[in-house]
Amino acid sequence: MLYLAQVQKNHHSGEKELYLLAYQKADNLWQVSTPETIFCEKINNFEQGNLVIVELGENQQILTLGNAKNWVLELVKQYLSYPTITPDWVEKEMARIEQGRQEITAKSLDLTRRQLELETQREQIQALESQLKKEQLKLGKRQLELETQRENIQALENKLNQEQEQT
Repeated sequence: MLYLAQVQKNHHSGEKELYLLAYQKADNLWQVSTPETIFCEKINNFEQGNLVIVELGENQQILTLGNAKNWVLELVKQYLSYPTITPDWVEKEMARIEQGRQEITAKSLDLTRRQLELETQREQIQALESQLKKEQLKLGKRQLELETQRENIQALENKLNQEQEQT
């Protein structure tokens, strides 16, 4: 991770150390870090108070170390040399915001459409379930009727067999 740091002298040991000031979160996005110092043998070339750019690896080992002068000058050129909020910049930002608004509106409309489709499908499923229950009730009644008729037929057959045996 890339840090902006200041070379300082440890009051107890007299050794130079790096006082981490800020770190890079993403391209052109930095955040002030919580105060932290790390010991570094490579900073003997730098005077106390110098600003440096340092790349730290895991376990805070120093991967690269350099003077921050050119980095700071580049920031001044890029962001502080001329007005950054120009009419052209405002137009571009307004266009970008409008495009984002349109995308959000389109997504909102799509979500509303999907929600309506789901609600319609839910209603159709409920109607089919209701119809299925009615059909099951009809089938149940029809089965009872058929069972009753079968029993009646069986009873008539038994009666007919009895009458035939008597004659």
